[in-house]
Formats: sequence, C-alpha cells, structure tokens
Amino acid sequence: MANHLYDALMGSRADAEDILIRTTEKEPRTFTWNQMHRMAGRMARALGRLGARPGDRVTVQVEKSPEALALYLACLRGGFVFQPLNTAYTTAELEHFITDAEPAVIICDPDRKADLEPLAAGVGARLGTLRGDWKGSFFMLQMVQPENFETVERGPADPAAILYTSGTTGRPKGAVLTHGNLLSNASDLVTVWGFVPEDVLVHALPIHHAHGLFVACNVSMLAGASMIWMERFDAAAILKVMPQASVLMGVPTFYARLLERRGLKTAAAGMRLFISGSAPLSPAIHARFRERTGHAILERYGLTETGMNASNPLNGERRPGSVGPALPSTEIRITDRDSGAILPTGETGMIEVRGPNVFPGYWKRERETSEAFREGGWFVTGDLGHLDADGYLHISGRARDLVITGGLNVYPAEVEAAIDDIPGVAESAIIGLPDPEWGETVCAVVAPQPGRRLTEDAILSALEGRLARYKLPRRIVFVEALPRNAMGKVMKEELRRSLERN
Repeated sequence: MANHLYDALMGSRADAEDILIRTTEKEPRTFTWNQMHRMAGRMARALGRLGARPGDRVTVQVEKSPEALALYLACLRGGFVFQPLNTAYTTAELEHFITDAEPAVIICDPDRKADLEPLAAGVGARLGTLRGDWKGSFFMLQMVQPENFETVERGPADPAAILYTSGTTGRPKGAVLTHGNLLSNASDLVTVWGFVPEDVLVHALPIHHAHGLFVACNVSMLAGASMIWMERFDAAAILKVMPQASVLMGVPTFYARLLERRGLKTAAAGMRLFISGSAPLSPAIHARFRERTGHAILERYGLTETGMNASNPLNGERRPGSVGPALPSTEIRITDRDSGAILPTGETGMIEVRGPNVFPGYWKRERETSEAFREGGWFVTGDLGHLDADGYLHISGRARDLVITGGLNVYPAEVEAAIDDIPGVAESAIIGLPDPEWGETVCAVVAPQPGRRLTEDAILSALEGRLARYKLPRRIVFVEALPRNAMGKVMKEELRRSLERN
C-alpha cells in the first residue's frame, strides 16, 4: 500500500542499518533506520489495539525522545492523524485541545496520567503513557506487538497532523496538515538548503512544533541524513557536538546564547549551514554571528498553516532583516489589508501565500477557514511585509501588532531593528499602548546586554535622525529579558497586558 509521506520519509532506507539518530544523553543511544521503521510498525499496531482507526486523531503530550519521533512515524504509517501538544500546557489548557480534536487515543508522560484520565474519559479516548526510557504502558504495549505491520494507504489529500495555532487573539484553532502539504514543503527545503545523505543535523528543537518536527525531522529524513538528538537546547553541549555535525536549525535565542560562549568560532569551523526561524532574527545578531564565525545565518519564514514559505538562498546573498524569496512551489504576494488589492513592489501590506504547502483549513472551523482565504486559494497570513525589487520578502510584524499612532502606521520590526543596533542592547520589542490623544502610543521594551546600563535618554538620542519622530518610543521600559514562548517568539500580548496594568 502506498503511504504518501511515510514512504517518502523512509523510502528504501526502511531496511537500512545506518544510524538515523544518535542521542547525547549520559548513556548515548543510537537508532538505525530499520529500528525506527520496526518501532513505528509496532506502535501503529499498539494504537490499533487501543482502538484507533485510520483517520482518527492521536493526541500526544510527551517529552522529546526518539520514541516520540517513532510515535509520529507510527501515526503516518497507520493512517492516524497526529496531534502533538506542548508539554508545558496545563490540564486546563489541555481540555480545549482534547475536547476540540476528539482523539481516539491519548499518549502522555507517565507523570501526567492522573491529570489526563478525566479528559480522556470525557471524549471516550483510551489513554497510554510513554517516556523515552523504557517506561510507560504504551511503550510496553508496543514492545510485545508483531512487527509485520502493513502500512495503511494514504494519499496527498489525506490529513497527517493537526497543529494548534498559538491562540494569541482567541482560542487556539487546529490547522489540518495533509500528507501532500508536508511532503511538498520538505521536498522544497531539501532542494533549497542542499540537504544530502551525508548531512548531520544538530536537533535541539522541541518536536511538538512544526519547526522541530516537520522542518528538522522531515527534511533530514527525506534527504536520508542523520540527526544528533538533544533533549533540549544547551549551548555548551551544542558546541561539543558541532565538530561531528554539518547543520544546525534553531530559533534566534539559540544564536544569541551561542554568541556568549567561548570556542564558537572553532566549533563552527566545519559546519555547512546555520538556519534560523520561528521568530525574527535581529540584524545585529546576524552581523555578530557572521563576524565571529564567518557564517551568515540563513533565515526563513513559515507558519503553522503553511509550513515554510520563503528562505534566503543557500548560494547567494543572505540579507539581514529579510527572509528571502519564495520557495520554488510557493507564491507570495502583498495586498492591501482591507481591499485585497495587490500592492506594488516595495509597499508594505498583508502577506498572502499560495501553493501545495498551504493547509486546506481549520479543524471544524468552516467560518474561520473561509475568512482565512481569498479567491484563488490565497491564504491571508496575518503578517505584514513587503517584497523588494529582487523578490526578497521583508517582514514588518503581525498585523495585530501594528501600532497606529495619530493615524500613522508604525511597523514594530523597523523600530526594533534600530534599537537593537544601539550598543548595549540585547533585544527589544515594540508594542502599542492605548492613548486618549493618539489612539496608541509607541512603547519600547528593552533588554540590555549583561552588565550594561542604559537610559531612556541614551536610547532616544541614538534613534534621533534614524526614524521619523512619530515612530520614536514615547515610553521605554527596561527588563532583564523579553518573555518568549517555547519557540522563541516574543509574547507581546503578555507584555501589553502587563504594561497596561501599570
């Protein structure tokens, strides 16, 4: 039976004894392609034993481990729809995800079993537990299953996963991603980033998110490459394994932390490629990293609903502050936020994308799905930006983060880049706060570099002449660090609520 994504990821390597994953635990483990294939078969059987049928959702909230990746592959192989959830979610938060997705099976960490049992009972789901150290009822169940599992047929239009959006402007929505969405996107990235079987990826990202799972894992496996598997980001540990690797995928925070470590230049000498995503990479970090290592970080742009849409080139200019041209299978256009009219080159507006990577819609949300698309299959991303004369995309920020003061638009990314260039600034965030006279006022939240002391006057003096006066912050707040979510995105809503209270 043909299985669109699983067959592509495993291919002829399903029987190979080459190493796919090497862990960096105290007692390192290795997993070959064949071992992962056989474990995926056993896990697919185990899910069936728990009552899952092709098309059913399987909700997963477990710590990162090779076994957790095998569970994702098992869902693909068995025709189930994989629903990964952040391990940081509370029981109250999980209730929405579980009642919305109505899974047939829930797999969680053994320590969360008591919390999830009532939620599982509420939707009639069977509950199993899994941890990557030979613990958990589901792990033991899969160990005793036969390995001769017949892979379930699945085509490009069949759902492979449901990922829930961050929900910063309402309750999270489940984006349904098909086998075709995920495979087309991974295929583009293998080509654009030049991935080959000899590549070794340092995998330090979580796998409950599109970046760590559908970008890092899918791209590596589709190319036949291997991974050095780290449970979490650890700058010292990454430097230690870099000499055995060729590629690192990370969020901007990874690179900021690596810049604080001695030995970065030596460790990075043999690396082929550094990739950044999930949050904007500051031009200042881009410049400092290039100066220290000789490597220009490759920044790209994607969304939960679309996978990756644009990327700076492997061979060509990687422009700081830009996420590069559209991927080969993806189209990008800039439109007026209200009318939808296409804007000329260089003008800032709504970013819209179209291509085989774009999801078909939100789970059980017909109205929201309809509102997210324009005629012709163009998905309205909610991000603002512009295309330059060479087709490079420049992101200005989320439409909801746009600050309108006195009727004039202030794009946070522009002001943040100017502040980040000031000596002594580690990072910054621009938000709009309510103002009775101007509608909104520009507020800058600034985190100084360790040991540096900055003042409001120093920031404003440095910005004088660089930005129009209406873009200058009317309020500057200093913090030790900006609040970020698990993928490194600055949580501006949290900042906004905190500052509005004060």
